[in-house]
Amino acid sequence: MVDNTASSTGRAQPEHSPSAKRRRDATATRQAILDAAITAFTRHGYDGVGVRDIAHSAGVTAMLINRYFGSKEQLFAEAVDVASAPRTVIAGTGPELADESARALVARTAPEAEELGPFLIMLKSAPNPRAAQIICEAIERHPGRHLREELSGSGAEVRAELMLAVQAGVWLMRNVLRTTALAEAEPEQLARQIESLFQTLVSSTPESPETAPPRSAQH
Repeated sequence: MVDNTASSTGRAQPEHSPSAKRRRDATATRQAILDAAITAFTRHGYDGVGVRDIAHSAGVTAMLINRYFGSKEQLFAEAVDVASAPRTVIAGTGPELADESARALVARTAPEAEELGPFLIMLKSAPNPRAAQIICEAIERHPGRHLREELSGSGAEVRAELMLAVQAGVWLMRNVLRTTALAEAEPEQLARQIESLFQTLVSSTPESPETAPPRSAQH
């Protein structure tokens, strides 16, 4: 049997050689492009990388990327959607949501932790208005929806986004800027403090104007 990965000299051909590319089926090619795009947008943001750069990393041509995804914007939208889908820092359900999400956040923002791709894409791509809109839509579709499904009572959408804001802020301060207090905080104590914040958002129901106590008259 002839080894199709070898040349006439018997040496294995490079992974991105023309013959290797031809053997890829459509699904594998599309996935290779998507993986390369997620990595590129995570490292450089939307404006920091071009279709040709992604094509080079994926071992394909820019024309092939346009064939599969239509445009850089559409490729970015799918990359963000895939990157945002996993519950990276949202953990637990019901009464365990606040505690487990707090612990997941502390673990995933530790200095030695693996980078959080969705947060980096957001940070580096947000200056572009269209990219920011795509990111917002993905947040609402994935982590926002996960939290809204867990929260009950009025104001669930606002409380869900407040939890996401806390998560993004802790990640930025602790993992990117590495402010002293958060970077050096004892993990268990930090998790308990974050849990307290989350628990307020999970369990509280904003008072309606009819039930809220009247404000003191201003003098």
